[in-house]
Amino acid sequence: MDLGLTNRPVIVCASSSGLGKAAALEFAREGARVMLCGRREAELQKVVAEIKAVTGRDAKYTVADVTKPADIATLMDSTVAAFGGVHTLVNNSGGPPAGVFDQFDDAAWQAAFELNLLSYIRAIRAVLPHMRKGGGGRIINYTSSSVKSPLDNLILSNTFRMGVLGMTKTLATELGKDNILVNVLGPGRIQTARIEQLDGIRAKKSGLSLEQVQADTCKTIPLGRYGTPEEFAKLTVFLGSPANTYITGQTVLADGGMVKAY
Repeated sequence: MDLGLTNRPVIVCASSSGLGKAAALEFAREGARVMLCGRREAELQKVVAEIKAVTGRDAKYTVADVTKPADIATLMDSTVAAFGGVHTLVNNSGGPPAGVFDQFDDAAWQAAFELNLLSYIRAIRAVLPHMRKGGGGRIINYTSSSVKSPLDNLILSNTFRMGVLGMTKTLATELGKDNILVNVLGPGRIQTARIEQLDGIRAKKSGLSLEQVQADTCKTIPLGRYGTPEEFAKLTVFLGSPANTYITGQTVLADGGMVKAY
């Protein structure tokens, strides 16, 4: 299938590692012009070099902290200057700290809000004029399987991911007339450093080994294994491409069937 991404400008936030990096690489494979962003320039340079080695394409990057409004403005300005516009925005950010309600004060709640919800709001606000000028676009908001079933010991994530869900549903209605399609994409147990960190916390609390925790988790997944970032990226690329012409306002999980909720 031709996804229609050749030379389309794409921004992938938090793309120096993990799911963001995998998405950036997959967009480049499909011929898109990719703008990476992250806080660590050395890591971004490594991803640019990997994209070049794997796909032969020249990705660009902007050093940016998505919790800082000025950095988001710089990211958009840099992308438009380099590529002439923006067709696809992949909103992504690191996860907030694990823990239960009594562990977190106002500062922790505010930090999680700015990282996992307000950063998305600001990026969308900044990109909409460029998408409208270009005749449409695609917005993918990364969340978590917790939007269907809350995860233990992750109250900050559970709370603000749901805010992204409500915003996405509303924006799909508001932006349909502009040919801007907006969807939520949630990972289940995908093999990333973040998931290994969370599994490590569970192992420490339960007194089990990391390997046992992961083996027990696999028993709850119908496909019997964790997913790969590449599998998650392929779904991102389709939803973020011109080939997606009629899917908007939806929450899609890539979780191997783990979540049983409708």
